[in-house]
Amino acid sequence: MRFSPTPLEGAWVLELEPLADDRGWFSRTFCLEELARHGIEMSVVQANTSFNARAGTLRGMHYQADPHGEQKIIRCTRGAIHDVIVDVRPQSPTYRRWFGAELTPDNGRMLYAPEGFAHGFQTLEDASEVSYLMSRTYVPDAARGLRWDDPVLAIEWPPAAERTISERDLGHPALEA
Repeated sequence: MRFSPTPLEGAWVLELEPLADDRGWFSRTFCLEELARHGIEMSVVQANTSFNARAGTLRGMHYQADPHGEQKIIRCTRGAIHDVIVDVRPQSPTYRRWFGAELTPDNGRMLYAPEGFAHGFQTLEDASEVSYLMSRTYVPDAARGLRWDDPVLAIEWPPAAERTISERDLGHPALEA
């Protein structure tokens, strides 16, 4: 895997390094040793998949409150997404800043979000599938969220002919300026 830092403290874009031959290719998508060489200590305790039928589906911005904060590695395995992370760690030099990247199976990009980051995405194609590796088990009482359109964050989402957003996600609070 190739590691590229993002502008957010501790967050990375990970890229597959396929080994190809006439059969196709093979690539590592998770390696504790490679992560540790980049200062990431992560054990995977849960893996999740999200299937999204329509382009314009927006999920987020989700995180878990302490002490249940989680690390995530996000990968699009079918279709395409615009993936966004927001630093919600008050002591961080990049607090309240966001970063977005397009993830597709063809570009081989994954996004690593450390503990203390909110995460969300918008699908760019119908039938998009997203895979997550998680460092903690989901705890419903610790689930939190931020408004996807919070003016304080000013996240630049791709245009969509129609957005599909859950009532729960529409109900997340906005940050105070």
